[in-house]
Amino acid sequence: MPGQALRRESTNHPFIVKNRDICAGSPTIEGTRTRVIDVAIEYEMLGRSPDEIISSHPHLNLPQVHDALSFYYENRDELDQKAEQDEEFIARLKKKIPPRIS
Repeated sequence: MPGQALRRESTNHPFIVKNRDICAGSPTIEGTRTRVIDVAIEYEMLGRSPDEIISSHPHLNLPQVHDALSFYYENRDELDQKAEQDEEFIARLKKKIPPRIS
């Protein structure tokens, strides 16, 4: 209905963990170093389907990929902001460190 805010519900994410010692605390798929944001980038920006994602990451399964995407959509603003900060950090490093190949 127009004018009504969408209801926000929190979902249980059995495959997603945050551990400050793994990927600097970025949410990952449990038992892997695969970050939620990386799965989301493949899906959103590269247009890869969940099946294509598990084909290129054979250590993952379909429920894990779907859980990562669900977690991403629930936390999109926070994760997108972190990804943007990472990109800015990399850009600053590239300016400071000259390429090895001329």
